[in-house]
Amino acid sequence: MKNIIAILFVTALAGCATPTVVETRKAGDSSLSCEQIKTEISEAERFEKEARKERSVTGTNVAAAIFFWPALLGTYSNTEQAITAARDRKEHMNKLAEKNGCKL
Repeated sequence: MKNIIAILFVTALAGCATPTVVETRKAGDSSLSCEQIKTEISEAERFEKEARKERSVTGTNVAAAIFFWPALLGTYSNTEQAITAARDRKEHMNKLAEKNGCKL
């Protein structure tokens, strides 16, 4: 029984979501072309979508909630950071696009 609990505990820890937290601003942003800005916006949208997906009810999240709820709190905290960073990146890129007269 102890082995099963240990396996479930390790699985819950290993399965915790760690979506990518993008950099809101990067050193070369001001020199991006309109097409590159568009690509950056698409990438930020993809990262936000992936982070939101990690929040959904998955077997790993259910196991974490049952056996090790702090892992679930860590998952939600990390996904919130990733979502916020992706939104901020998109906002920054949209402002840059507007400043450069890009048509997105």
